[in-house]
This record gives sequence, structure tokens and C-alpha cells, in this order.
Amino acid sequence: MADKGIPSWPKVTIRLYDERNAEVKIAGRSHQVNHRDPRQAAITLVAERAGQLGRPVKATAVESSGKSWPLIIHPDGQVETAEAEIETTGTGRSLRMIIAAAALAVVLVGGALLYFLVLKDPGNTVAKPKVASKLPDLPAPTVGPDQFAARPVPPGWTANATWTVDIADGTHPAVSPDGREVAVVTRDNKIAVFDSNGKVLWQDKVPDQSSSPAYTTVDGKRVVAIAAPGTLEYWAGEAAPPTTIELPSSATVQFFGTSPLVVLPGNAGASLVSGGQLQPVKNQPRLSTMLLAEGDKALMARYAGPLFWSQTGKELALLNLKPPTGAKGINQIVAASSGRVVVLWNTGKADEVIPTVNSTSTGAVVGTCPRTTTGDATSWKWVPDQAGKVAAYGECLINFASGKTVRLERFQPQSISQLTIFGQAGNGLVAIVPGGKPTALGAGTARPWGIAGNHAIVVHSSVLYALDKK
Repeated sequence: MADKGIPSWPKVTIRLYDERNAEVKIAGRSHQVNHRDPRQAAITLVAERAGQLGRPVKATAVESSGKSWPLIIHPDGQVETAEAEIETTGTGRSLRMIIAAAALAVVLVGGALLYFLVLKDPGNTVAKPKVASKLPDLPAPTVGPDQFAARPVPPGWTANATWTVDIADGTHPAVSPDGREVAVVTRDNKIAVFDSNGKVLWQDKVPDQSSSPAYTTVDGKRVVAIAAPGTLEYWAGEAAPPTTIELPSSATVQFFGTSPLVVLPGNAGASLVSGGQLQPVKNQPRLSTMLLAEGDKALMARYAGPLFWSQTGKELALLNLKPPTGAKGINQIVAASSGRVVVLWNTGKADEVIPTVNSTSTGAVVGTCPRTTTGDATSWKWVPDQAGKVAAYGECLINFASGKTVRLERFQPQSISQLTIFGQAGNGLVAIVPGGKPTALGAGTARPWGIAGNHAIVVHSSVLYALDKK
């Protein structure tokens, strides 16, 4: 089979070490194989990836002697030699024939490990072995108690950390929405998931330069995902190996909605993630911006509205936003997060707007902020919580349960932990619950990344501390 039309990505290498051990590397991710027939086990892994992509993939098979063979592996396990170079010799034989003949000679003389890869009859498929799909057995990270003495602790928590663990520089932990798990990237390029008490639930290798983990949903299931240059990986549970998706060059992954959105460079659009593949977002209106993904839908907006939902297999849906009292039309769409969109409305007065938070499902107003200047409103930062109970849009603090908003002058929100909003007010750090009074905090007070069980998860100098309650 000619390999014309088969993309060169993902890069796949099958390296056979001996009669029981092999390594399969797909897009830089290593899969160790220990099997009574490592040849078939390796082919099975690559065929499964080909099945996820819905097409054959190119691979390079390397013997223990160092000799290599170009291959094409199909989703059904069929293996063929690649015909990247088809040059006839003086006797009319193609390079493919020379490779096959050389392989046969090696088999007859020394029993080469790759005999079935190169000489396989294209009409027969490779029998797929039953390979246990499980994560590798890796050394556990060092976990232990400590005292958090570097900075003041957040209000309501002690300096005693029941458990701590080192994490990769420049990354931060992710706490699951139910508060039962904490996911980190360790300094030796592993994702490690802990229960709230610091017990390692599972771990796996991740590529270099991996991003911080994120809890999200794919195909209706909760997963923890990590993006790295050229790849997106997500894990659905303790025993399941990851699904790996190759990303186009310079693509970025956003987790603003309930699901990942892969944004392509330039004006190439965006893709959703489903079934282990990228699903292009279709019917993007002109002059619109991709905002977020929720399951099989992508939310888009023009600068001054309206909003659009693009759903796989359905027509583009227009979402009209309901105005607040006194509004004279949309000034601009500012930001969006799961279930919410921030909108600035004109009032008819020069340089005056009404900021609102609207539902992305119904378009209804769910929070209205006091009127302010356009300059102030456009400089504010949108900080929502994970549970959809409270949020801050700059100086406007919102309680979605009551629908009430208050304005805290000169407030700059930074993060939210449960119902408490942390941020700068004037020259100092404060903590406030919408509707309550701000509590002044000491300089450099640690802000929790989340609450796991009875512990506040904070980080200092690339060390995670699970602080105990007071």
C-alpha cells in the first residue's frame, strides 16, 4: 500500500527489546509492553490509536539490533510496509521488495523480531492479544506532614499540613469539583492523583512541558486532563490508561467551559473533543470569537452580540440575551465561563454601562451590577467559582443564590474558595463573602486552590500543602 495521503503525525516508534519486552512511543508518550508476544501487543496499541483517529498511521519498527522498518498500521491491526521510497534497481526490484527480502533473510538466519511486521500478508489481520489496559507501576511520590510557615495561612485554617508533596515548577494543583481528589504534575513528569487525605490513587507519566491538570468532562464523563506541546491527554479513572489526542502545531487548549476547547492558530477555528478525536466546530459566524465548550457544543459571540451555540450534528443556534432594566442595547460581550456570560449594556448616557451576568442556556439575567463607567468595566476581571454559587466581576460581587450584587470600591478579585472571594482592596489583601464585610489579611496570605475534604490546598515554592481546619 502506498503511504500517500497518510499524515506523518502522530510519530510512532515500536522498539522491541527481547522476546517479552517492547516500548511503543506515540507522539512522545512512552508505553511499556511486557507480554508473551510483545510484537502483537505493540501492534495492538498502535492499531487502537489508529482506530481513534479513524485512519492508518505510519510507524517505525526498531529491532533490538538497531535495524528499523517503515510500516503502516491500520485500525483493524493490518500491517504493511511503507512505500515512502519506491525506486527500482537495475533488476527492476522495488525498495519494498528489497526490504522484504532482507527481512526474510534475517528471519531465516537469526529469527528477527520483526518478521511478522514486514512479511505479513495484507489479506490477513494480526490477531489482537488480550493486553491488560492499566497504568504503569511507578514509584510513588514522597508524601508527608509539615508546617506551613512561609506565609500567613488563609482564614479558618491552621499552619499544620497533614500532607505535602512537591509539584512541578510553574504548575498548580487541581481539586475535583466534589472535593475528593487533588491532581498534580510532579517534578519527575508524572500526573499524580491523591484522595483528600494524601493517599495516591493513581499516577502516570506525562510529556515534558505539561500544563497544570484540569478537571473537565469529555463525552459526559468526568476526566482529568493535561495539555502539552502537541498533545492533549485525559484520564477517566483510576484503572484506565489515558486517551491521547495529537494537536495541530501551535494549537492551545482552554478549559473555560465544562469541556476542553482546542483553539487552532490564526483563523483556523476550534475543535471539540469527543470519542478520542478532535471534532471541528462548524458554522462559526463571521466576526465571532470562540468562548468555551460544553460537551458537544461550542459557544461563540460577536463583539456586541449575539451569542451562538454550535452543536455537533445540528444547525447553528442563536442565543438572544435578555437586557436589564434601563439598558439600550449591548455595548460588548466581555467574558464567559461555565453557564455564564458577562455583558456590558449601554444606558443611553455617554461612557456609562450596566454590567450583567447572563445565563448561556436561556439568555436570562442572573446578576446585575451597579452602573459604572465603560473604562472601569472594561478593566475589571471576571472570576467565577467552580460551583456557580458566587463570582466577582471586578468591584461587583455576585451571589447567584440570592441574585444580589454589591460593589466593593477598588476591589480586584484574584480567586475564590467555596463562598469566599480573595482579592486586593486598595493596598491590602482581603477576603469577603458577597453581602458580608471584608476581612483584612496579612501580606502574602496563601490563597487556597480549592478545598479537598477537610483540607485547604495551598502552594508555596512548588510544594503543595494540605492545611487542616481550625
